[in-house]
Amino acid sequence: MKWAPLVGTLVVGASLLTACQPSQEAPAPPPVRPVLTTVAQPTDSVIFGPFAGTVEPRYQSQLGFQIGGRVVARDVTVGDVVKKDQRLAALDPIVSRFDLSRAEAELADAKAQAENATATEARTRRLMEGGNVTQAQLDAAVARRDTAQARLAQAGASLQKARDQIGYTELHADFDGVVTQRLAEIGQVVSPGQGIVTLARPETREAVVDIPETLTGAMPKDGLFTVVLQSAPEITARGRVREVAPFAESGTRTRRVRLTLEEPGPAFRLGATITVALERSTERRFILPATALLDADGRRSVWIVPEAGKPGEEKADDRAGDRADRPGERHGERHVERRDVTLDGTGPDRHGRVSVRTGLKPGERVVVAGVHSLRDGQTVRLADDRN
Repeated sequence: MKWAPLVGTLVVGASLLTACQPSQEAPAPPPVRPVLTTVAQPTDSVIFGPFAGTVEPRYQSQLGFQIGGRVVARDVTVGDVVKKDQRLAALDPIVSRFDLSRAEAELADAKAQAENATATEARTRRLMEGGNVTQAQLDAAVARRDTAQARLAQAGASLQKARDQIGYTELHADFDGVVTQRLAEIGQVVSPGQGIVTLARPETREAVVDIPETLTGAMPKDGLFTVVLQSAPEITARGRVREVAPFAESGTRTRRVRLTLEEPGPAFRLGATITVALERSTERRFILPATALLDADGRRSVWIVPEAGKPGEEKADDRAGDRADRPGERHGERHVERRDVTLDGTGPDRHGRVSVRTGLKPGERVVVAGVHSLRDGQTVRLADDRN
């Protein structure tokens, strides 16, 4: 048949075309993973803190009236600067004036009774000398005289007390200071000794901070702390620990620490918000986020991203010609390498950071996220690389 040669030719050609095609497609290269990194910078100091606090006076007194009554005047408010003997508040003096008038009347009566008893005793004594009265009558006259003299002394003391009570209706400052708190208002009835205002001495100021109980053990007691004014960070002062609370607060588990400020400027006013920290020299180390640490296979290590063009970026079989054919390398792709490190401590601090003592060099890039999903030599790209 004339069609047989043509069909055979077509079958052979189809077989040859089929043999020339690959049996399966080549696998696509894995996607290049972007990574977050940080630059390792050495530090040779450690900072204890910072902790927020306030400026408070070392000495302050809560002042009140020695007698009770109704408040009719309050001459100062919080923040006022007062001088010694300046009036701070006053009570209604009407009741005290009534007491004074009664005491004066009682004194006049006791004085008259004493004069009468003295005259009676003198007359009885003269009659006794003439034999006109008995010894018992003389003794009774002497007793009445002594009783009247005692009542006179008692009335005099009561009058002095009433006069003092008039003075107690006004509250005066015992020293120069600043009013830090007011505890009573006009019209309020107060009892003796109840606080009216709190007066502080501004010449001796302290920095008061609350430090977690777990950190007070590591706090150096003789260190010179730096106190920074939060409203003006360029203004600083020095402070030394004066007192540490013996017990922690039940709710916050913090201890109150008081630091005496050394020559603070006028900007450190009472009530100002401050930040307290202490910087100490230590062995050189690198501070990294705890997320950069890979603790696996009994090793503590980090992932290093070498700089472009530096040793360790390429594998041993890479060639310069091959790099020209790899578009990834032309767009900032690099290969991570795992490196063991030694920590200065057992784990992260309260800020979530670890301290690396050995294993890093200044300026190296360290991966800080997703360290458990990387493998040695994996191709990555810096997340902030714009090339």
